[in-house]
Amino acid sequence: VPQLAPQLPPRLTQQPWHLLYSTGRDGFSLRTLYRSGARPDSPALLLIRDTEAQIFGAFSASAIRSSSGFYGTGETFLFSFCPELKVFRWTGRNDFFVKGDVNLLMVGGGSGRFGLWLDGDLHHGGSQPCETFNNETLSQREEFCIQDLELWGLA
Repeated sequence: VPQLAPQLPPRLTQQPWHLLYSTGRDGFSLRTLYRSGARPDSPALLLIRDTEAQIFGAFSASAIRSSSGFYGTGETFLFSFCPELKVFRWTGRNDFFVKGDVNLLMVGGGSGRFGLWLDGDLHHGGSQPCETFNNETLSQREEFCIQDLELWGLA
C-alpha cells in the first residue's frame, strides 16, 4: 500500500486504509468480498498474490460490489509488482472499469478480453491486455491461481 500511495488520486493520499477482506481471514468467496467491501463511496484497493508469488491488482474509486453493468471512473487503474511497480491507467477508449456478479469480477475490458478477472470462488483468475487500460498481462501467465487476496478500503 505505501508504494501505491503516490499513484492514488491526491484527495486519498493522506487517508488511512483498512483491511476489509482477506482470504486468509475470511475464506475464499466473492460473495463475502462484496459484503465486506460494501461501503458506499469508499475507494477500494484489490491486492492479489498468485501461486507463483506475483503481486498485482486494481484500484477502484468506487466500492467493489455486485452490479448488472460496468461502473467506476477514469481514476480506476491496474497495477503489477512484476518485478517493479507498473501502473496501467485509463486510456479513454471505453468505460469498462469494474463489473461483478456472484460468479465473476472483472476490471477493464474490450474485445472479449479483461484486464483482470476473478472467479466466484476466488481460486482462479486471469489477466489479458485490454482496451480500457492498455495493460500488460499482470501475472506471468494469462490464467493464474490465487494464493492470497486482500481488499483494502478507506477508514
